Amino acid sequence: MTMELYGTLGPACADAETLGLMLDAGMTGARLNLSHTGLEGGARLIEALFEAGRSRGVEPELLIDTQGPELRTGALSSPLTLSKGDVVTLGGEGLIPVPGTVLELLRPGTELLLDDARLSLGVLGCDGDTARAEVLRGGVLGSRKSITLPGLEAAAPALTESDRLNLAAARSWGVTAVMQSFTRSAADIAAVRGVLDANGGEDIRVFAKVESRSGVEAVPELLGVSDMIVIARGDLGSACGLYAVPRLQKSIAGLCRGSGTPFMVVTQLLYSMQTNPVPTRAEVSDIYNAVLDGASALMLTNETAAGEYPAAAMAALARAANAALEG
Repeated sequence: MTMELYGTLGPACADAETLGLMLDAGMTGARLNLSHTGLEGGARLIEALFEAGRSRGVEPELLIDTQGPELRTGALSSPLTLSKGDVVTLGGEGLIPVPGTVLELLRPGTELLLDDARLSLGVLGCDGDTARAEVLRGGVLGSRKSITLPGLEAAAPALTESDRLNLAAARSWGVTAVMQSFTRSAADIAAVRGVLDANGGEDIRVFAKVESRSGVEAVPELLGVSDMIVIARGDLGSACGLYAVPRLQKSIAGLCRGSGTPFMVVTQLLYSMQTNPVPTRAEVSDIYNAVLDGASALMLTNETAAGEYPAAAMAALARAANAALEG
C-alpha cells in the first residue's frame, strides 16, 4: 500500500531547504491553505516546494483547498485577547467582524465556536445587524478564524469568487488536487469539477472534506464522485462535538473501505510537535490506528505550517505510518 503524506505550507517551512528535509523524511506533497491567501499570494511557498522537489529529483504533489461554504471571522488590525466573562459585539462596527449569514442565525443562547473551537461565545442579544455575546472560553483570536454554530448551518454557495479564480488557474500553478471545504453534497464536488474541467484541469483530483453535519450525512453520495474523502477532524469536532469524532472517523473509514474510496485523516495528528521535538505516545497511536483503519493519506497542518519542528514532525508522521504498514 502506498501512503500519501502531506504537510501544510506556511512560515515554518517557507524555504526549499526545510521542504527538502520534509521530502527526505517521506513527505509526498504539500497543501496550500487558500482560506488565507490565493495562488498568487502563495507563489513564494509554491516555488520553494517545487525547488525542493527538483533538488531531490521528485515531483511533489500540490494540494489546495477551497474556501467553499466555510464561515470565518473578518480581518482584525491585531490579535484580540478575549477573557472569560468579557462582552463583545459581533458584526457592524463591533469588535469582531462576522459574515451577515452568521448574524442572521444568531439568537440569545446561540453558541459560537471560533478558531476550531478554541474560543466559545454565548449570544446575549441581537438586532439583525449586530449581536452581543459573552466570552465563555477565552483565548487569543486572530484574523479570519473559523466559525462554527453547533447544530446550525448557514446557506452559502459551494464556491466563492476567489475559489473560482484559483480553480481556473490551478493547472498553471502545478496544482494536482483540490480539497472542497465543507462539502455538503455531490453537487459541491460537481461545482469544483466543472470549473477545473473548463480550464484544462481534467487530471486534477478532487477531494471531499467532511467537516460538518451535512457532510457526514452526504458521505454515501460523495463516495462515488470524489477521488478521496478527507476526514477533517477540526471543524468536524466543532460541528458534531469533540467526543463524536472517534465514532465518526471509524464510521466514515468503514464506508470508504466498503466502496474502495481512498480516505485521508487530518488535524492534530502531531499537535504537540508544534512546540516539542518528539510526539506523544497517544499521537503515535492515533496515526497507527488511522492507517490500520485503511487511511491512504495523512496530513499535518499547523505542525509544519507554523510549528517549531516541521521536518521532525514529518519524520515522526512517516515513522508512525510505516510502523502500521509494516505490522
